[in-house]
Amino acid sequence: MPFTAAVADQRFVLDHVVRLSEIAASDRFAAASPDVIDAVLEGAGAFAEGAWAPLSRLGDTVGAKWTPDGVVMPEGFGAAYQAYVEGGWGTIGVPEEFGGQGLPFIIQTAVLETLGAANMGFALCPTLTVGAIEALAHHGSPEQQALYLPHLATGAWTGTMNLTEPQAGSDVGAVRSKAEPLGGDKWSITGQKIYISFGDHDMAENIVHLVLARTPDAPPGTKGLSLFLVPKYRLDADGKPGDLNDVRVVSIEHKLGLHASPTCVLSFGDNGDCVGELIGPELGGIRAMFTMMNNARLNVGLQGVQIAERATQHAVAYARERVQSARAGGGRDPVAIIEHPDVRRMLMRMKAQTQAARALVYLAAGQVDRATLGDEAAQKRLDLLTPLAKAHGTDIGCEVSSLAIQVHGGMGYVEETGVAQFFRDARITPIYEGTNGIQAADLVGRKLSMDNGGVMLGLISEMRGATEDVGLRGLIDACDDVARRLLTADVDDRLAASYPFLTMLSTAVCGWLMEAQGRAAASGEGDPEFLKMKRAVADFYVAQIVPEALGLKAAAMASAAQLYALAPEAFAA
Repeated sequence: MPFTAAVADQRFVLDHVVRLSEIAASDRFAAASPDVIDAVLEGAGAFAEGAWAPLSRLGDTVGAKWTPDGVVMPEGFGAAYQAYVEGGWGTIGVPEEFGGQGLPFIIQTAVLETLGAANMGFALCPTLTVGAIEALAHHGSPEQQALYLPHLATGAWTGTMNLTEPQAGSDVGAVRSKAEPLGGDKWSITGQKIYISFGDHDMAENIVHLVLARTPDAPPGTKGLSLFLVPKYRLDADGKPGDLNDVRVVSIEHKLGLHASPTCVLSFGDNGDCVGELIGPELGGIRAMFTMMNNARLNVGLQGVQIAERATQHAVAYARERVQSARAGGGRDPVAIIEHPDVRRMLMRMKAQTQAARALVYLAAGQVDRATLGDEAAQKRLDLLTPLAKAHGTDIGCEVSSLAIQVHGGMGYVEETGVAQFFRDARITPIYEGTNGIQAADLVGRKLSMDNGGVMLGLISEMRGATEDVGLRGLIDACDDVARRLLTADVDDRLAASYPFLTMLSTAVCGWLMEAQGRAAASGEGDPEFLKMKRAVADFYVAQIVPEALGLKAAAMASAAQLYALAPEAFAA
């Protein structure tokens, strides 16, 4: 089924949710003029539709392959990636001093959405490179920035993030990889990392690994971690890739989905000859890594939008073509299944949830740019929105891709239609870059406590002041009640309430944004069909999805004692 980039909705959200014109009014982002943004969005859409989307199915059915000489990508991926590099798509949000175009992070976000909706597994490669650029731009030395950032910006070299080890998953403090000083700024790196997306492939000239490891006599836990730059190929005197750096891809995982993305087990220093450089100060690894991870979490939330958009398009096209049964209460002739009320319900829900998730993630991404311009309140708002964007965005990706299978009926369960791929690809997103449970714990822990609750309550107050719908206002009031209770609750009660509260708050924020978009569509100018769709979808979200979240208040207000009413062994009874 052909893919079409969601340019119209992206532009609408940029205008009415992100308020991009305010960001572009700054000297830093003055290049983000309306005509430039339109050209970028439309150009990225055309590129993704023509070069990346046709490879999505092949990426799933053939996938990346491990060989003794490294990972080999499916046919066509190398050429498509080189087209991405030559087109300058990786340079969009990179500062000009590092070889980029210096456009806002939110525009980079929109481009990544389009690429990922076209081919989610493939788009993980540049998504991870964005994170590596962030870490080096904030924490790298001038020499490292000069040597590596121009190549990472174009995508000629790709980046990875190496945290996880067999014994160190969510517990990052359990990392055991070692770094021993070699003199100067060089360190000998040894250890094994797992679940490294695009840890090896054959599409780029070099791969730049950012690796968490322990230096000698480092304290235990996260305080003892340092971050190292470890290239696949060492650089020669001219700054070009030279000798291999004793980094070996041991294997790649056999996964439920994302077959186009090689998930690698990497071994560093098997022969004692893996050399890395410290990024930032010794023992400053977790701070540097979180620079990479925070924006990476937004980009994983964006993956939920990507897969939801692609699944919705697939389901709508099928529902318009598939003729089955007469419509109840109508004539006797069979109709396209899109005419049946339950199919309409699913499709409306898919469109509403997808557009709401896009608005939420874009709102957060816009705060990145405002924070870059020195807006301290935007940084706090970003910190608060990040767990919502990551967790709710990926929950929506899973829900919408599952509904796409349902719309297809039995054919959705058959691999040949391709719709099952979306659900399989989506299912990892609530797990990696910090599980959604960890995002919820972060929300009721560090984020709720910011300014003694002032950041959270400020958002709630702003939403309440702008909301017109009574039901939406009721959900916002319920979020207020829960937030105030959790501010004084003990740790167990906070954590027990965390996930229902995250969903309540995310839905309230989405409802606030969707209601505002509905108003803008009612009074705005543009394509009448698009504006009609936007009003209908916004109305559906506020009328039907918002009330569901209000039902979570009981769980968010409940004591953790109910969760511990059973001893562990009783769960096996």
